[in-house]
Amino acid sequence: KPSVNEASFTGQTQERFSGRLFRTWPAAHTIGMTFQDHFSTQADAYARFRPTYPDALYVWLASMVPARELAWDCGTGNGQAALALAAHFAQVIASDPSREQIARAVPHPRVRYVVASAEQPPAEAMGADLVTVAQALHWFDFERFYPALARVLKPGGLFAAWGYGLMHSTPAVDAVVMRYYKDIVGPYWPPDRRHIESGYRTIPFPLDEIAAPAFSMSAAWTLADLHGYLDTWSATRRYLKERGEHPLERVRPELAKAWGDAPTRPITWPLFLRAGRAR
Repeated sequence: KPSVNEASFTGQTQERFSGRLFRTWPAAHTIGMTFQDHFSTQADAYARFRPTYPDALYVWLASMVPARELAWDCGTGNGQAALALAAHFAQVIASDPSREQIARAVPHPRVRYVVASAEQPPAEAMGADLVTVAQALHWFDFERFYPALARVLKPGGLFAAWGYGLMHSTPAVDAVVMRYYKDIVGPYWPPDRRHIESGYRTIPFPLDEIAAPAFSMSAAWTLADLHGYLDTWSATRRYLKERGEHPLERVRPELAKAWGDAPTRPITWPLFLRAGRAR
């Protein structure tokens, strides 16, 4: 089980002397459960059914930073991106405000998991060469996060935030998933979902943005895998909580017919990515 540091720090300052970084901070305080928690109740399913990001993404990120000493994966969830970053960085700080997500993260000798919010970074993240946010930036309080990012990121360091929207399979499967997304659970999406639909172009980005290559994810899924993935959607869980019935039951027969007899089908997700350096 990964070690968990449940303290976060605010008001950090840093000074450089003879090339060494010294950090100071006031007393620690415990995180409050004030963040937008859409996934803790299905943390196991989230870890199992969410798609994995391509290795090429991490190779590109590592090539764009001045050093590979420290990366901070903010809003790490179950640690998927943090584990991949560990192949390229000497140390990775992986933080998330959800204790349930952190408790299910996979241990790694170069990854330190910390329960902390994006807006109150862990002290261990100070001086990061790279800060990443995978499929989570739209949940953040931007007015508090970006000043925190400026304190954490090393001069010349890189910030990268990415996400993905609806999956694609066959035209018949896509049509059913789209109907489920818009017509059935559509009213139950949190308002911040609009940032995903815009490819994060509706999110403020006060950095010097750089062009990024196009990336995509792919998987070979069974129909049961697709059911599991749709079940992790925050809108699915909110519908179930408010109405007491599972929304997937409304499309299971239709989805099975669209899927057909194939044991597995290819699934793809185009990634969107914004990256930049501190001004």
